[in-house]
Amino acid sequence: MRMLGQNPTPEELQEMIDEVDEDGSGTVDFDEFLVMMVRCMKDDSKGKSEEELAELFRMFDKNADGYIDLEELKTMLESTGEAITEDDIEELMKDGDKNNDGKIDYDEFLEFMKGVE
Repeated sequence: MRMLGQNPTPEELQEMIDEVDEDGSGTVDFDEFLVMMVRCMKDDSKGKSEEELAELFRMFDKNADGYIDLEELKTMLESTGEAITEDDIEELMKDGDKNNDGKIDYDEFLEFMKGVE
């Protein structure tokens, strides 16, 4: 989470886990983890300047071409240490890639961040 610019307290982390632990297992599976991360990034982006949101996008856009491709998304998600399947990554890419061109541009990234409640 720190790599994505998040630094929750233990209490905040437990609250986030409780909010996304839909099956009541006391643990967070990958799908629940993604929901938690996107909510956290979305909450963190409220009130941030355009430059701060652009910086978050650039964290994902490793080759600085203005897009997040499947490989960049995979690299960023794998860096979290969570077990991630190719299907999980492809599903997340599909959710973010609104125009179906195989990559997420900055506008799609912002739309995705705003769309997760």
